[in-house]
Amino acid sequence: MRLLVLGGTEFAGRAVAEAGLARGWEVTLFNRGRREGPRGTRALVGDRTRGEGLEALRGGEWDVVVDTWASAPRGVRDAARLLADRAGRYVYVSSCSVYAWPAAVGFDETAPLVDGSPDAEDVPYAESKRGGELAAVAAFGEERSLLVRAGLLLGPWENIDRLPWWLRRIARGGPVLAPGPRDNPLQYIDIRDLAEWTLSAAEAGLAGPYNMASEQGHTTMEALLTACVRATGSDAELRWTEPRVILEAGIEPWSQLPVWVPAAEAADLHNSVYRLSVAKALAAGLRCRPVEETVADTWAWLRSADVSGLPRHVRATAGLAPELEAKVLGTGTRTGR
Repeated sequence: MRLLVLGGTEFAGRAVAEAGLARGWEVTLFNRGRREGPRGTRALVGDRTRGEGLEALRGGEWDVVVDTWASAPRGVRDAARLLADRAGRYVYVSSCSVYAWPAAVGFDETAPLVDGSPDAEDVPYAESKRGGELAAVAAFGEERSLLVRAGLLLGPWENIDRLPWWLRRIARGGPVLAPGPRDNPLQYIDIRDLAEWTLSAAEAGLAGPYNMASEQGHTTMEALLTACVRATGSDAELRWTEPRVILEAGIEPWSQLPVWVPAAEAADLHNSVYRLSVAKALAAGLRCRPVEETVADTWAWLRSADVSGLPRHVRATAGLAPELEAKVLGTGTRTGR
């Protein structure tokens, strides 16, 4: 198989490229050339945001194109139009953010969607992803386009600083603010499982939208953080704290405490992130590795020399300030749940 990855040096794109190489596929990457891709890939350099930025793509033919673009939808539009007659299938890695807010518990691929346009320039993330979906389908048709609507993404090469933040914090040791309840259910996808399913689905000729995450309740907040303690080998003490105490301290779920969204206190957000139906993808062969493997492999990557996927810019709101964590821990209010 001849695989073209638009991107291919960070997180999702890199995982797809690695998976293609492991299958013995011929893998070509198209990007701005700022970072090296996995060894064994062929590099094409261009910038789709510029006038003639797609010139490097005019000469080749591919069986599968995988596009992870998350900015202006016209970037997907222009690339897909150019490749429509020279590629067999277009896979767009989208997001469950394309579903209208708030999402119903157990929403599937038929749930209402946000508005979007393939010609949009500067729109919010959800509308950008929806516009990208429409652009892919417009160029390749419904039978040759596969839309992978990803949920929470974790794993090696993460450039969003969610699981890496927890690993670094726990590696420092000492008392750690562990947001309760312990059994708070989590639903995510290891980026390598997404990559493997995506390539298998494309090879099998699947089309249309697929929600991409583990089953609901694949793991819990306690299992995730306990795995972080074990992987890092630190002396961290997880101090489980009630959501009420955390929220009253002004701490924001998801951003200041990555991954954590309390099911009762932030129900709409929790339902949108951790209560989606993935029955369609499971029926099409999706398999998800245990949380312990995802955590251990992410820690191993963080400690390795290959940290090319680390974030170039960490949002100011990402992670919890040590001073605020210490203040909340000083209240002494915990939960045994």
